[in-house]
Amino acid sequence: MNANRNIYVVLTGTGTAFSGIIKWFTKAELNHASIAFDSELSEVYSFGRKKAYNPFAAGLIRENFVHPFYNSADCAIYQLSVSKIEYEKMYNHVKGMMEQQDRYKYHLLGLIGVLLNVKINREDAYFCSHFVASVFEESAVQPVAKPSCFVTPEDFAASLRAHKIFSGKLSYYMRRAHGKTVHTSGLHTSGSAVPASVAARMIRLQEERVEGVV
Repeated sequence: MNANRNIYVVLTGTGTAFSGIIKWFTKAELNHASIAFDSELSEVYSFGRKKAYNPFAAGLIRENFVHPFYNSADCAIYQLSVSKIEYEKMYNHVKGMMEQQDRYKYHLLGLIGVLLNVKINREDAYFCSHFVASVFEESAVQPVAKPSCFVTPEDFAASLRAHKIFSGKLSYYMRRAHGKTVHTSGLHTSGSAVPASVAARMIRLQEERVEGVV
């Protein structure tokens, strides 16, 4: 029997100047999208800044949501159920990309394409929501009914409203998930696994429907 697994779409808003530029394109308050493979948000991937204070050095990243950079970030978290086979296919696809992490670039021109409704091709280049949507194309689950190159964070928010499990401060969710706030040295982590948190806390988080949960 193949038990289902959960995949998480995480939308965040950090309030930075670069975030404001992206907001101008996407018209969304939460204008960064990531995909996570665990409820503790220990394995989270996206396209974004590689260093906290340099938005122009961007590409494929594994995000570290306990970094102080995210202390004041707002977020919305959506949970989707997929089969074990689909989960592994999506996970292996992302891990395969991470093995060639430096090959991938941030597709800023792609955001202009979204604004103009014109597909702008650039090899091995994505923006955040484009990447997340492309990962779902590896499965039968299609959260947004449009090509991945046109998907925005707001599209995920609209399509996944019924799947929202949390809305509020990201730091609050992470404290609940990990039991305490643990700051690590880097904004992003390598491909190695982060130690798992206490799963029971996440179960209680969802059962209690804590503040901000829809």
